[in-house]
Amino acid sequence: MSTQAAPSQTSILFARGVIARLAYWPALRIAVDQSWGGPESASKRTWLASVLVDDFEEASDTPDADYVEDRLLQVMADEFDAVLEDGSAEAVAKDVMRLWAEVTQGTDALVKEFEERADKLKGKKVQAEEAAGDNSDWEDMNDEEDEDEEGPGEEAPQLLDSRQRPPKEEPEVDADGFTTVKGKGKSHR
Repeated sequence: MSTQAAPSQTSILFARGVIARLAYWPALRIAVDQSWGGPESASKRTWLASVLVDDFEEASDTPDADYVEDRLLQVMADEFDAVLEDGSAEAVAKDVMRLWAEVTQGTDALVKEFEERADKLKGKKVQAEEAAGDNSDWEDMNDEEDEDEEGPGEEAPQLLDSRQRPPKEEPEVDADGFTTVKGKGKSHR
């Protein structure tokens, strides 16, 4: 029978801080809320926190912010099918680095700050909105708000009549019976 030592106070603080920081990361919040990772999305968030904690505790050299950012982006892509280009993974990575530096000094102020921010968002939903000129903006919404409700003067989009669509081009078949494939985008070089 093997006995495992209880986690150190530093490990516990760091884990609490990482869990709290991930809890208010909008990209991960929406991925979990919308079940982009399947029915286990919330478990995957917890798993990601444990992976990050292990990265710091088991490494001979402390990971740097680039490593943490790459880890976050990799997990978001692999587990949630989300490719992030909004720079938020970099901000989370920097916060994780600050958190590690602080808890190894025996201070827990940042852990408490992250937990307070995470607590304020409990029960709220995240909605991604596209703004003119921006890739995405994240907005917190209360559960009480109805996302499908139309404001005054807003009409539902009209469906297009299939008769209004341009006719589909017939495929070109060469003399050998092969179909020529044409790209849909801009001209290819």
